[in-house]
Amino acid sequence: MSMYGYVRLGAGRYRERFGLRFEDLREGMRIHHRPGIDVSQQDNREDAVDLINNAQLHFDSHYAAQTEWKRPLGVSTMTVQRLLGMTSRTWYARHRLLGINSIAMTHPVFGGDTLYATSSIVGLNSGTDPDQGLVSVTIEGSNQHGEVVCRIDCRMEVYRGGRHPEDKVEEQPAEEERFQLYHKAEDGALIEQTGLDFEDLVPGETFVHWPGRTFDFAESRLHALRSLEINPRWSDEAYLRDYPTFEPAIFEPLVLGAVTALTTRTMGRVVANLGWTQIELPRLVRPGETLYAESTIRNVRESHSRPTQGIAEVETRGYVDGGQLVCRYQRALLVYRRGAGPYAKAGY
Repeated sequence: MSMYGYVRLGAGRYRERFGLRFEDLREGMRIHHRPGIDVSQQDNREDAVDLINNAQLHFDSHYAAQTEWKRPLGVSTMTVQRLLGMTSRTWYARHRLLGINSIAMTHPVFGGDTLYATSSIVGLNSGTDPDQGLVSVTIEGSNQHGEVVCRIDCRMEVYRGGRHPEDKVEEQPAEEERFQLYHKAEDGALIEQTGLDFEDLVPGETFVHWPGRTFDFAESRLHALRSLEINPRWSDEAYLRDYPTFEPAIFEPLVLGAVTALTTRTMGRVVANLGWTQIELPRLVRPGETLYAESTIRNVRESHSRPTQGIAEVETRGYVDGGQLVCRYQRALLVYRRGAGPYAKAGY
């Protein structure tokens, strides 16, 4: 079974792992994907204009006010993109999407809604391919009120166990209760897990976060400009040509933010980041390089003021493809204890 979120790389060393394999699936299986995601009118407008969608109902509020909707209607394809993306932890081992039989938009989506996705397996066909099997899935998208807004009937190829390019014989799933990818909902469906509880963090253990993230100069420039950074080395390519001493690089605060973000699948039950110390940036990250991160639990201790939470001291290291260290820091994190927090009430 592949229902564990980590593989064991060695003593006390684990790598994040996602995706059910074909053998893990059965007809009738239902999976509630988490987390959900808010959609704003800005998201809606940007999706429309970026794709040259000229239907003014999506971005002209004065026009929309004259319609039955009274406000801009969510772009249907934006909703579809979000729902398919939200299922990617479970369908990580999808080889490809073969087709979509139908998409039904059953309720309007507006800016301010929160979307959730649920997959139901309606058909399995082992076929003859030694690497993949065929899966028919219905993906339902719901809003924060439980109203179904979209239903997608699709077909996909899913890798068999041991056949996905990431599957390696020497890397077996870490079959421990704390590493389960899912827990059971009251309706019998599976709910995707989000992070480790405080009790699951063991000093000395290391978690290799996966996957990594590639950055280019344009994305770095955007983050720098949005931060009011005026130094031209982060945003002016002509300046870099005139002053070659400054090599093109990824905005340093973005590197720190990206490395931290990569940890959030394992550290998904963090209440608050209490702060960083000993931040080191041994070298610049170059455009086109991919950032990877790993974290080692250094210490865990009780929180005297918060009985439902504990404090974990964690060292995180960021590397680029090739293995060179580009970032290192220590953090103190406030983490929910098992059974505490907003998860059950929020449908997590």
